[in-house]
Amino acid sequence: MTDAEKVILARITERGVPITFAEFMDLALYHPQYGYYNQVEQKIGREGDYYTSVHVSSLFGQAVARQLLEMGSILGWNGLKLVEYGAGEGYLALDILDAFGRSFPPSLGQIPYYIVERSGYHRRQQQRRLEDYAGQVHWVEELSEVNQGKPFKGIVFSNELVDAFPVHRVKQVEGQLKEIYVDNVNGSLVDKLGELSRPRLKEYFPSLDFALEEGQEAEINLNALEWLEEVGRYLEKGFVLTIDYGYEVGELAHPRRFDGTVMCYYRHQADANPYDRIGLKDITSHVNFTALMKYGQKLGLEVTGFTNQMRFLVGLEAGKELENPELTPMERQKLALALKELVMPDRMGERFRVLIQHKGLTEKPDLAGLKGFGSCSR
Repeated sequence: MTDAEKVILARITERGVPITFAEFMDLALYHPQYGYYNQVEQKIGREGDYYTSVHVSSLFGQAVARQLLEMGSILGWNGLKLVEYGAGEGYLALDILDAFGRSFPPSLGQIPYYIVERSGYHRRQQQRRLEDYAGQVHWVEELSEVNQGKPFKGIVFSNELVDAFPVHRVKQVEGQLKEIYVDNVNGSLVDKLGELSRPRLKEYFPSLDFALEEGQEAEINLNALEWLEEVGRYLEKGFVLTIDYGYEVGELAHPRRFDGTVMCYYRHQADANPYDRIGLKDITSHVNFTALMKYGQKLGLEVTGFTNQMRFLVGLEAGKELENPELTPMERQKLALALKELVMPDRMGERFRVLIQHKGLTEKPDLAGLKGFGSCSR
């Protein structure tokens, strides 16, 4: 039994009632001492539990940097702030800052780069990796700290952030939406059906013009909506760039996802049992991009476009580095293989989606990242 599991069992015993899956997931991932993201162990990359696009190649970060540069030109650089949520080990930030160093007009000075990071372990990694940019990068706990509590002009972006937000699990039973709680039965964690813990859960699917079928399970990510509320509150003018794996609500309802989308990752092996190796493995769920788009519009975050990673990277010419005549044949082959991993539909290209939203602009901008292969941007 892991230390995180002991904490969760004790929490349920102390309260005398089951806890929501969202509370379970929050403790399993973010407990300050025993949570997965605060464990002092390698989590991402070859020696960790999973890969992200950032770990495949710097081509990804360079492409994101080109998109940020285009956005910054539209917004105007004066007073603009870059904000990355959940920067992991800092590789994306490093690639972006290196790219800005090569392309950004020196006369404009340094653009402030803020990182909103909850994990103390990751923050320490980021600080070591970004020490060359110590004067430009600022770490904050909340978005309100970016501009002393006042709205600001900027670009808020993330890569694989929303999928790690704790979610509520629900199930349609005899025409009613029930919540799946986590209970302690003889020292083991098990699912237990009960009434909805929050009124907002009942409103979630009707607001998306969607209903679960009888017996169907799904996740409701209220944390994602609260995150959008925070972004909408403090972003006065700018863009929100969200890269993650997930689908629109209709795709999430596909029969092969009838039991929901919660997945766990440990040493590059995937499983669907969150009650095993608690605190030692990652727990995620697919992002409902329809919810982000519809709820964002209520907050003034208009949809600039929605596409997949393949189209996004192609639109930003992620492969143009292959044309560099200074590359050795070995370097060119390595880049080509990395690009294939990032863009091929059967790999990361189709699985990851890209949502861009804007606020405070008089017209919908035409961005390079939404042009690749006749992108499905909205």
